[in-house]
Amino acid sequence: MGFGCHISIKKGYLGAAEEALKIGAEAFQYFPKNPRSLKVKAYDEEDARRCAAFCKKHSIVSIAHTPYPTNLSAEQTKLNDIIPSVLNDLDIAGACGSIGIVVHFGTYKGDDPLEGYKRMIASLNKILAEWDGDSLLLIENNAGKNGQLGLTIEELVKIRDLVERPEKIGFCLDTCHAFASGLWNGENWDQVVKKGEGLGYFDHLKAIHLNNSIYPSGSRKDRHANIHNGEISVEQMKTFITSKVVKHLPMILETRSNQTYTHKDEIDFLKKIVH
Repeated sequence: MGFGCHISIKKGYLGAAEEALKIGAEAFQYFPKNPRSLKVKAYDEEDARRCAAFCKKHSIVSIAHTPYPTNLSAEQTKLNDIIPSVLNDLDIAGACGSIGIVVHFGTYKGDDPLEGYKRMIASLNKILAEWDGDSLLLIENNAGKNGQLGLTIEELVKIRDLVERPEKIGFCLDTCHAFASGLWNGENWDQVVKKGEGLGYFDHLKAIHLNNSIYPSGSRKDRHANIHNGEISVEQMKTFITSKVVKHLPMILETRSNQTYTHKDEIDFLKKIVH
């Protein structure tokens, strides 16, 4: 299993990869551009190529993440900015040699949730009609904070089944989101695995966001906690991490890091509890 964390690109894409190696990470996640903007970025292609070469040399896996305003179920006026932004992210991820870009399942607060699904499928079709690179679009499960969409394995699988180019789509499982939504309560992982295997979900799962939760299961509150300090016990997290369906995947921390407890410390902790 490859543990890692989210790393800033303030020193460039290669700089992020070098930081990952420095802290003992075997994987890392990055925002390809400003995480709060959908503005298309003219990126340094040489820096991206060097990042890809460095990761290949040191067997580091990289994953990109779309900016916060990205919502595949938004109204058309916003999608006019979102779709070019996602394609820009895919271009950068492809140049960096990343396995894909993570995008949250669409959110929709209207009266008819079916409209939210329709918008999401249409958005994905427009994006993937223009993308021929190797990097995948990785759909992440929602916590439930912003609505009812994207909380279940069935929804994730069905969206992939309904798009015109499903081979370009994979999944990213966020443990905090799964816990907050009630999909995983800490004790029912075997049942989640059985359902996911039956639906083919794990065949296309490519990455894990490894986060504990500040709030209890079913709270619908998306607040990450460090692995050793949340509502999911360390033993429950160990059971998840060592599960046959996820143990081979890159596991990315999206947790707090400070001078007293860094991501290097947390990665070291994870390595200890699984060995």
